Amino acid sequence: MITMNLVNKSFGHNHVLKDVTMEVKSGEKLVVIGPSGSGKSTMIRCINMLERPDSGTVVVDGKELTQPKAPLKAVRQEVAMVFQQFNLYPHMTVLQNLTIAPVLVQNVKKEEAAESAMKFLERVGLREKADAYPSQLSGGQQQRVAIARALNMHPKIMLFDEPTSALDPEMIQEVLDVMVELAHTGITMVCVTHEMGFAKQVADRVLFMADGEILEEGTPEHFFVNPQNERARQFLSKIIH
Repeated sequence: MITMNLVNKSFGHNHVLKDVTMEVKSGEKLVVIGPSGSGKSTMIRCINMLERPDSGTVVVDGKELTQPKAPLKAVRQEVAMVFQQFNLYPHMTVLQNLTIAPVLVQNVKKEEAAESAMKFLERVGLREKADAYPSQLSGGQQQRVAIARALNMHPKIMLFDEPTSALDPEMIQEVLDVMVELAHTGITMVCVTHEMGFAKQVADRVLFMADGEILEEGTPEHFFVNPQNERARQFLSKIIH
């Protein structure tokens, strides 16, 4: 479903991604972990070309996005992204936030988009908040709305870029619970996170990144029990007590 081959990206003199090569199969749950500044967010943003690689190839669902006339718009409709910040439109209700993209981008009828939106709000436990505005919701509720909004595009792939890092500790679990449930639906997921419990519970595979490179990958069992890479061992020893 996703292939990256020898992807490089620099910001000025900072070489953020160094020959990153990885693939994600259809329906796979890939969790990406590593220290801050390791290139995780840049890598996930290259999947839907929010960041354009300097070199290398990115192929999503059979379409090469790094070629000059790549069908970016079509692919972005299949690839939904949930960010650290919820990016909800503050002047719109929750329901309007969920329906605007399907109506404007996918030409879905308003009634259809609303009906589908209510189902996804139900799934994230916020059906009763359809007429509320983002400012009336907690951070955890706003992030759950952002997930429902992404789902209402009916994507094939969901990308999560540290979706709980901006939340208060007591709100993190409610968002992770929604993501765990989503993982059981068969959708392809790539998630950058610091939540190791989530990685153990959901990941088919874990990638460890540091200094712009993928240093280790494996199943959660392998990764959390017997990582081979010294940098990965150091990282895990600091965050798992």
